[in-house]
Amino acid sequence: MLVSDRILEFYKSLAPPNKLPKKVETMNPYQSEDGWETTTRFYQKYYSDNNPRRMLFGINPGRFGGGITGIPFTDPLLLEEVCEIPNSFNKRAELSSRFIYEMIDNFGGPKTFYAKFYITGMSPLGFVMDGKNLNYYDLKNWQKIFEKDMIQWIKDQLTFNIDTSVAYSIGQGQNLKFLKQLNDKYQFFDEIVPVPHPRWVMQYRLKRKQEFIDEYLQKLG
Repeated sequence: MLVSDRILEFYKSLAPPNKLPKKVETMNPYQSEDGWETTTRFYQKYYSDNNPRRMLFGINPGRFGGGITGIPFTDPLLLEEVCEIPNSFNKRAELSSRFIYEMIDNFGGPKTFYAKFYITGMSPLGFVMDGKNLNYYDLKNWQKIFEKDMIQWIKDQLTFNIDTSVAYSIGQGQNLKFLKQLNDKYQFFDEIVPVPHPRWVMQYRLKRKQEFIDEYLQKLG
């Protein structure tokens, strides 16, 4: 099987944790016709090989990016304009996507970047509560809700010919802490390296954006 086949098989099998509170709505673009189409076209375009790749772990998809398109940190606008995958979604820009794709452009473009890296989330599914994005760690008792599923999700994705010498945490707070906690216990990767979260950069450190892009490039090598 190609890496793309394994990725698509994984996404098609996803289901939210059993203990998720009823007030939390799950975003699963892989169950919608349009979301599955863009996901399939993206991974068949960039991952139809058996190259080893390193993983970057975000938090979970947002409602204006990966929660719609099925591709982490990729909003409908950049999916069409940069990845050249037409889609019918509302072409609304998303801050984190803008940063990631500017970084990818500095790296050499999508073809070069995605040949070496695979972006995911600690939760590959997104969540909404009261109409707003919800980070998995903002729920009460989140560790009991998510830990079992996240361990299995990581194990499943390691079958994508992942280079386990290093993985990256997109975000330097709770997401990094939990990824390190799981890695200490299960030894998925030799090392966990943090990089700044794109939304934090775009909201609070915009004037220093290139500095943080350079940090990504240096750490990703």
